[in-house]
Amino acid sequence: MPKRKPLLPAPQAILFDWHGTLVDTQDAMFATMEEMLPLLEDLNLIKRLLPEKKCLTQDDVKLVRYIRIFRRLHPKILAERRVSRTDIFNAIFGDDIDAKDKAHQAYNECYRNHFGDVHPFQEGVGDYLQTIKKLGIDIGVATNRSREFLDHELQLVDNSTWTSLIKGTACADDVTNYKPHPEVINAATTKMGHETSTNIWYVGDSYLDMVTAKNAGISAVFYNGACWDKGYIEQLFRNTPEARPDAVVDSFEELMDLLERIQKQDADAFPEDINTIRPDEYDPPQPPAHHIEPDWHPSVAQLTPPKAILFDWHATLVDTLDAMYHAVDDMLPELREKGLLERLVNPEESKSPEDAKLVEYVQSYAQLHPKVKADRKISRTDIFEVLFGDDQEAKQIAHKIFTNHYRNHFGTVLPFEPQVKNMLIGLRALNLKVGVITNRDREFFEHELDAVEETGWTELFDTNVCGDDTPLRKPHPDQLVKAAEQIQLTSASDVWYVGDSTTDTIAAKRAGQTSVFFNGAQWDLPWLEKIFPGSETHPHKPDVVVNDFSEFWALVLACLEQS
Repeated sequence: MPKRKPLLPAPQAILFDWHGTLVDTQDAMFATMEEMLPLLEDLNLIKRLLPEKKCLTQDDVKLVRYIRIFRRLHPKILAERRVSRTDIFNAIFGDDIDAKDKAHQAYNECYRNHFGDVHPFQEGVGDYLQTIKKLGIDIGVATNRSREFLDHELQLVDNSTWTSLIKGTACADDVTNYKPHPEVINAATTKMGHETSTNIWYVGDSYLDMVTAKNAGISAVFYNGACWDKGYIEQLFRNTPEARPDAVVDSFEELMDLLERIQKQDADAFPEDINTIRPDEYDPPQPPAHHIEPDWHPSVAQLTPPKAILFDWHATLVDTLDAMYHAVDDMLPELREKGLLERLVNPEESKSPEDAKLVEYVQSYAQLHPKVKADRKISRTDIFEVLFGDDQEAKQIAHKIFTNHYRNHFGTVLPFEPQVKNMLIGLRALNLKVGVITNRDREFFEHELDAVEETGWTELFDTNVCGDDTPLRKPHPDQLVKAAEQIQLTSASDVWYVGDSTTDTIAAKRAGQTSVFFNGAQWDLPWLEKIFPGSETHPHKPDVVVNDFSEFWALVLACLEQS
């Protein structure tokens, strides 16, 4: 019976990608990406981002859009942590080699602040590499890492035991071009004393690695350490069948199985019997915790597309936390002399145990609990709501005391997220009316509006209503109703109000507007269910929750597309 043709040619050498294949340096990589992406504008690279219509996948479209507007990675990428920086740069810059080179250089500068934390990608990698070497197969590394980082990480990982196993390495700064150009493969192969052929394998974890291997004319083995499902891998190569891997392995144990199959078909392939020298089986990589990306469609079906979007100011559009907490600290001791401590709500009637604790602490010490100030997650309006409940007169007195003290602290105002201004500009480009509703007194709001980002944001809003513009402040609906009238709209569900507090949600629902809760404080779901219980005494719940303005932008676009 004739021999079956081996699945792959028996390897004389196996080259490995570094990050995501042999090692895990994700913490350092993602911290670096978050540091360098805001630099793209200074590098004049924002205008060189790939047009969305040229992106290969919908995930790439989202990534390009988020980076263009927010200079940050898409939340799904940050949560699942499956893609490399090279894949990211390839997705957002396409074939623009010069742009990718500049991005890689900026990345390397930032990486110096983070690198050093390196681990084997899966348990037992060192033992598997020893087995490969015993089979007479040379081992190399071909990576887009810079030489200074690879050499340092190679000395750290597994107590430097890999250095004797690896015959040759080639890095991005050893050559002229980054992957997918084959130059780094050719350089590594030459260092190891081989010529490129299908008897050289390249094992990598990305689409780009497979393209690089094919460009070099060697065998491509896709290492699925990220635990992608089969359908996703097929999708990666659907439009470029010439880049399809010659084999896919989900672990280094499966890489051993692949070599064993070759030996079974060709007994002379290796000088040792793989079954007698391979290590005991190690557990394969585990898939990341499942990230449920926001599915806007159920929400969109229940939301009226907006004609206008009104925003809260503090802790939604801007950060004035330091001044706010200093002013609250200063004003709370005055509650006793103004007779307000006696008007605090009964802790037993509080909405949650946490609210009751806040009331009790203020009753006892006339100051905020240290944890409240440390968390920096609750606004002064919400504090007053917790302390005084439905006592409007007490809240009005408290707001006046706060205002007197705020004059000593206000002035520093920062965007809550780096790209808030661009988001507001984008909303106006969609022909939406945009406004601000704030419990700030006008004297403070106008100063902050002029001061933010030095040039101010005055021209970005069609209307603004402050706390002293109406008889009652939020959570009463007066301010929201007035803002709708100023832009010649009825206060209804096609006016959205975006705010970070329970007060904002109550005001929106009372005004008949759509309530978008801005979860900039990153409360988890159990906490959100606590502060929005939907009970008879506390019935108001937001219509939708967004964790950042990238999610909000996607929500707006999805709603408008369906209108």
